[in-house]
Order: sequence, then C-alpha cells, then structure tokens
Amino acid sequence: MTDTTTMADIVVGVDGSDESFAALRWALRESRLTGQKVNAVYGWTRSWDMGAEPDSEAAWEQARARIVDRLRTWVDEAIAGSDDLTGDNVTLTSVHASGSAALLRIGRDAQQIVVGRRSLGRVARWFTGSFSASLAESASVPVTVVRIFSDEDETMQDAIAQTLAPGADPAGQARTGTGGGRPVVVGVDGSPTSRRALAFAAHEAQVHGVPLQVLFCWQLRDLGVIPGYENAIAPMTEGQQRAERMLADMLAGEDLPEGVEVQAHAFHISAVKGLITASRYAGHLVIGSRGLSGLDAHFLGSVSKQLVTLAESTLTVVH
Repeated sequence: MTDTTTMADIVVGVDGSDESFAALRWALRESRLTGQKVNAVYGWTRSWDMGAEPDSEAAWEQARARIVDRLRTWVDEAIAGSDDLTGDNVTLTSVHASGSAALLRIGRDAQQIVVGRRSLGRVARWFTGSFSASLAESASVPVTVVRIFSDEDETMQDAIAQTLAPGADPAGQARTGTGGGRPVVVGVDGSPTSRRALAFAAHEAQVHGVPLQVLFCWQLRDLGVIPGYENAIAPMTEGQQRAERMLADMLAGEDLPEGVEVQAHAFHISAVKGLITASRYAGHLVIGSRGLSGLDAHFLGSVSKQLVTLAESTLTVVH
C-alpha cells in the first residue's frame, strides 16, 4: 500500500478547554511518530472576550496579534509537564469564524482534523456531542475525536476494560502489539468509504505498533440472497458463514502494511451496538462516514453520528 497519509498536516482545534488540550497533545504525539506538522487552529468571533470591535485596520491587526498570543499561551499550557512534547512543530492559525467553520476551512486539505470530547454520561453526550458530530459529518477529510476522561471513575472503567479484554494477563495487561497499546479497531462493510477507513486504521496500527482488529457487524439484510435460501430465512449458522466469506473477500484485495498483526471478525449485531462495545477495548476506533440516510437518519441518526456521541475510545470518522 502506498503511504501518502503523512504528506499533509494534522489540523487540531484549540480553544483553551481541557478537551482541546487533549486533542492537541494527541496530535503532537501522532506527529512525533509520523513527521507531520500540526496546525493549531482557533476560530474566534466577536463573542470572544477581547473588548470592543476594532474600528480600523490597525486595531484589527492588534486584535489578531492578541488572539495569536492567546493561542500560543494555550499551546504552552497544553504541553506543560509533558517531557515528550514540544511546540516546535506547531503552526498557529486564528480565523475570524466559528470553531467548526474555521476547522473546515483550514482543514479541507489536511490529513485529518482533530478535536476533543469529554467522556460524559450517555444523556449528557447526546446534548454536548453536536459540535464534533456535525464536524465529522461536514468535513471532507478524516475527523478524529479524542476522548478524555471526566473523573477517576471513568479512568477505572477503562482500566477494568483492559483487565477483562481477551488475552489479558494476570497483571491486568491486555494482549497488545509491539507498541504496548490497545488495538486499533475498524468497522468495515465493503463500501468504498469503509475501505478508506481500513487504510487509515492500518496506517494507525503500523505507526503505533499495535494490532489491527477488523470488524464486520452484520444483520441478515446486509448479506443479500444466500444461495439455497432464496425464499426462506437462512439460519444464523449460514448467515455467519456468508458474513465471514464476505469479510474475507473485503480483505483479499487490500494491500495492508507489512508487519501489522491483522485479525478479522464477523459478528451478528448492529453496527452501532457492535462498535460501541468494541470501543471499550480499543485504543482507537475507525469507521467510515457511510450510514443511514433519509428518514432513518433523521429519526435514528447515522452510524457515525451515534458513534461520535457514544464511543468509549478515541474515534476517527473517514470520508
């Protein structure tokens, strides 16, 4: 597979919040492994606390300089205390626009756009997840939503997930790849978008030295007509066998990076439920933006939108 994913910058939204600091640290650690540059973007409007609106070009220049200074301060705060991170590889960009509009404008040619999301309860996430969900739906490049923990309890939930993960050793360390991290998990369905998601996920697994887990979450309607059951409902065993063949076919034509440990799994479960469960054990979940459409999307929300809201790990939505 030709690797072009490291050519463009990582664009990350920074606004002074803990979530944006976590997103910036994630992007900087990624760039340290890939050699990419990081563009820290702050979208500001007049609602930002900067006094009265400037009334001349000179005053506007002074206002922009103050905003860049604030952005530089935020970068310094985000990496303070991190021995492995520096701001040397960071470009500072301020845009007179809303946060989402600024990221979409500056990030249209990026390798990915990165934003942060606090790990809240499910009900709270439905109300607070609109920014990252709308960004993931509107962007033309992959959008990574970095999860941060809100309190010690959720940190312990993550530790429990690692301990109970298949292959965990008695000391509580989940089975991992050479990088010592939890696996990258990608959801596939055979669509062109999911193939791009697979390529992105394989790159992440290679960069971080962790296994790649490929998941095909299926229901009978996803399998088409199963030979021998044209006029009847196929039993689950037949459906599982067909799903596994479909998954093998999906992977057969993919040129995945050498050295990446790949495991493929087909599960009889809805994509949302299956991938949310997988996110509890993943270090990074990657999905394509393809989902529901029309009235189903209006009432139920697309698969990607639901996962942006409910996934329990860092998530990338690939377009």
